Parts: sequence; structure tokens; C-alpha cells
Amino acid sequence: MSVCLSVSLSLSLCVSATIKKVYFLYCCKTSSVLKYNRIGNSRIAFGKMGVLSWPSEEELNDIKKIVSQMAGRGVEEVRVVVSPYRICPLGAHIDHQGGTVAAMTIDKGILLGFIPSGDTQVVLRSGQFKGEVRFRVDETQHPRHTIRKNGKVYANDSSTSQEECSWGNYARGAVYALKRGEKELVQGLTGYICGSEGLDSSGLSSSAAVGVAYLLAFESSNNIRVSPTENIDYDKLIENEYLGLRNGILDQSAILLSSRGCLTCMNCKTKEHKLVHPPKLQKAYKILLAFSGLKHALTNNPGYNDRVAECQEAARIILHASGNHKMEPLLSNVKPEAYEAHKSQLESNLAKRAEHYFSENMRVIKGLEAWALGKLEDFGKLITASGLSSIRNYECGSEPLIQLYEIILRAPGIYGARFSGAGFRGCCVAFVDADYAAEAASFVREEYFKLQPKLAAQINPERAVLICDASDSARVI
Repeated sequence: MSVCLSVSLSLSLCVSATIKKVYFLYCCKTSSVLKYNRIGNSRIAFGKMGVLSWPSEEELNDIKKIVSQMAGRGVEEVRVVVSPYRICPLGAHIDHQGGTVAAMTIDKGILLGFIPSGDTQVVLRSGQFKGEVRFRVDETQHPRHTIRKNGKVYANDSSTSQEECSWGNYARGAVYALKRGEKELVQGLTGYICGSEGLDSSGLSSSAAVGVAYLLAFESSNNIRVSPTENIDYDKLIENEYLGLRNGILDQSAILLSSRGCLTCMNCKTKEHKLVHPPKLQKAYKILLAFSGLKHALTNNPGYNDRVAECQEAARIILHASGNHKMEPLLSNVKPEAYEAHKSQLESNLAKRAEHYFSENMRVIKGLEAWALGKLEDFGKLITASGLSSIRNYECGSEPLIQLYEIILRAPGIYGARFSGAGFRGCCVAFVDADYAAEAASFVREEYFKLQPKLAAQINPERAVLICDASDSARVI
């Protein structure tokens, strides 16, 4: 797909003209900026910023040795999927409504070492979970959850262990998705999967990174060529159909389409995407990840799936009021003028969800322009505004996360910050002036400990606040 596709946005004509101008000036440069190297059937992208720091040679060698011992085969036969975590500076909570999002990957994530098994057997071990997962690719995989018309999610199999659900089901889900796509799987694999050491990946799309890793591994093992956009759909099948999560395509899109140094812009309704590369920045930036210590949501908010349902109900009411009741109830199908004309019909909670959607879409457009022009200060202010709307209008977060967000905004050199991920647990993400990154990290670590000593004590001090760089897309090496 060309990086110069026109993105269809259901916003005003003047906004559309603005974003097209930004794309024309800056996105079209990306085809000459990026270089690609091929290793086997895989493509590895290298941007102008040079060699990637993750994964290191030591990490790759360690995982290859483990898989070699598991399979009783040579180290040289081991392939490794590199599937990075993603951050979403702008476009929070609007992907499931067909909104436009801006994302990039970071130099942390999932590594899956594997060797094709030579038969249909799949054998998996994990660096984070105990036990061994075994199944065959010729087995029929049934969805673990069913989403009924009332929006409720029900488990189809309650006997599966919690650890199995946490990681073994993603491999089964990958097989399920590929078979749904009529891909022929005749060969399993022996594999070992692990995340970046000591990192709490909550809020960084670790589930999508795992799903993408298994898809790439099964495809590589069976010599199946699949485009990144196809794999976006397959990973969505894993999470939506197989596991029962009603999320959009932000996470897998960022993981599969990103290129180092670029913002990946994805229209989640049309699936058109662009890479927006900044000009040479006056000051280098770093990405700050600050972890709350929350493993489970400490909030009375009903959770992710209910927020999705509220957005859809808001869309349904406005579409019906504007004479478009036959359209799918997604806020991306609501024209801005229809929203303005009929938003008074929405009760308070639904009005807030719709307000977040339309304001966040506008922030994405302004953010892409700021990024393309190298205006990090303006870009950061929009990130912070996104975080505030997530708290006030989307009503996610909890006291510890909100405190962490506010602390980051007081740290030296911070351009902007917001929750990362769904916002009910996990971490906050910030862009920071590279010259102040270490000082900002120390400030956030110390100040958060003062307010939340019990939660902060659960985090490895060396991993409580991480300084990261941008990374590339998922790949097999």
C-alpha cells in the first residue's frame, strides 16, 4: 500500500484540507527515507536514525539457545520474531469507533524464538509463565468467549487455567485466525516467548504484540506470505472473536506498520495509513514510561467493553436523530454537523464519550501537523490535552494513575503526557527533551513514591520509570 494514500476523515472540509497538506509535504518523503533489508522471507526496516538497540545480540543468542535445546536442533535453525510494544501519543479510545490514531513502537517488546516442528505439533514455553503449552495445528480451535447482542462477553470454556488463558490461548487464537482466513497450516512449531525483562507491559499493547508474534511465527513456519494489513485483521480476530475483547485495530496497526522515527497514522475505519516523518528536530526527544504498580483496576468504572458500548449507543442516538438509523452505530459514521445538531439528546455519560471522540480526532489531526513541522512543544500539549479528556470525558483512570500523570507534567523537560493503553491500570507515557530525560525520570520516581509508597514498592526501582527510544515494526529475523 502506498504511504501516500488519501485518508478519508469524517471531519470538516477545512480540516481535511489541512491534513492532506501535511501528508503531501511530509508523508510522501517516507518512501525515500526508509531502507529495507531482507532476511529470508522477512523484511527489516532501518530508518535514518541508525541501528536499533533492541533486541541486543545477547538477547537473541540467549533465546536461540533455549529453543535449540527444546527442539534438539541447531542454533542456526532458530528464527526469532521481534514484536515491539506500542505507544499511542494521540488517538486515545477512538480506534474502536473508526477514528484516526497516531502511534509508534518502542524499543521494548516480545521476542518469540521458534523452529518449525516438521509435523503439526506445537510446543511452547514462556519466560513469564510456568508450564508448557501443547496442541496441534490440525486441531479445531473454538473461540474462548462469545459476545452476544447485548454486548456482554461470556466465557465458553471456564476450565482453562488462568496462566493458560494469559499466554497459551494467543497461540491457539493465531491458528484460529489464520484458518478463518483460509490459510493452510500443515506445520507447527517449537517456541519460547518472553517479554522485555522486568517490564510491566500493562498499557503497552502486550497482548497485541503476543498475537502478532504468533501470527508471524506460524506464517513463517508454513511459508505463508501475508501483508501487514491482513495481519491486522487476523490479530483483530484473535482478540475480538477468539478472546472476546471489543477493541479496535490501533495496537496491531502500530506494531505491524510503524517505522522508526515516524508517527504511524491509521484511519481505523478505512484502514488507510501513512508514515509521518518529522524534519530534523532542534532537540532530540526520548519516550518516558512511568509505571503505577497497578496490576488490576482500582476504579469503580465498569471497564473497557462498557465504554465501547456507550460510544456505540451515542452514535446510534445521533444517527437515528439525523435520519441515518440504518448505518452501523459507530461515531465515525456521525458527521460533525450532525453531532453538533443533536448532541443535546445524549444523556450525560454518552455526551462525554462522544465529546471525547470528536475532540480527540481533532487533536490527532493537529498533532500530525505539529509532528511534521517538528513542533514538539505543540505536539506535547496535545498529548496532555488527550490525557485530560481521557480522565474527564472518557472517564478512565484511577487515583494512582491520575497522580502519576500529574507528577509527570511537573517533571523537567516534559513535552506532554497521558495514560498508555485503556487507562484502567498500567503506566503513563510522556515525550521528554532528551537532555532532561534522566532528571525527569528521577523526579517522577521519587514523587510517585511519596504519594503511593505501597504501589511504588511493588515495582523494581530500576524499572519504575524507563527511558525509551522509538522502534520499528514487527519482523522475523
